[in-house]
Amino acid sequence: MEYLVVGLGNIGAEYANTRHNMGFMVLDAWAQASNVLFRTDRYGDVAEVSFKGRWFVLLKPSTYMNLSGNAVRYWMQKLHLPLENLIVISDDLNLPFGTIRMRPGGSSGGHNGLEDITLKLESDQWARIRIGIGNEFSRGRQVDYVLSDFSEEEKAAVPELASRIIQGVKDVSTIGIARAMNSLNTRPKQQKSIEKAEEKLENKGEVPEI
Repeated sequence: MEYLVVGLGNIGAEYANTRHNMGFMVLDAWAQASNVLFRTDRYGDVAEVSFKGRWFVLLKPSTYMNLSGNAVRYWMQKLHLPLENLIVISDDLNLPFGTIRMRPGGSSGGHNGLEDITLKLESDQWARIRIGIGNEFSRGRQVDYVLSDFSEEEKAAVPELASRIIQGVKDVSTIGIARAMNSLNTRPKQQKSIEKAEEKLENKGEVPEI
């Protein structure tokens, strides 16, 4: 069984550690943990890793974010893969930092890379893993925000996030996407703590201050 795992991002040193490159970061972590190197190929950098008899082709498109669909379409055709063997990893402004959401299909949520893949594949029925990067920016500063570096605290959290996502992709290949979603989809620990505190107050008949 073979899968195409696409990490979205922008090529170039100036984008390497920015929020918009979360997809690249996850694949880099996977390749490093597996002691494999990326090679430059058509439409992107590619590496192969294996797990329990499954093969994963890791792709970091070189097309820049807005044309990611060109790379995905080419490699899907080259590998002769059905849509259910595609998994795309991207950042997401609509989710708090550290939140992970896996879905078997759906809308792009305004993400240009996901939108272009849907356009080029003529379908939105392929798995995607969205990683929350927060939305702490003022009006009109969205582009600057997604192309900015992480804070030191956020940088420290990236390796664990990458590790969990890598395991989530492996789980898709072994136990199926439904069960993999149940294990992977999370909220940040801080959000969980807030919700637990509110639940305790509600049980006591108290209303928390906002």
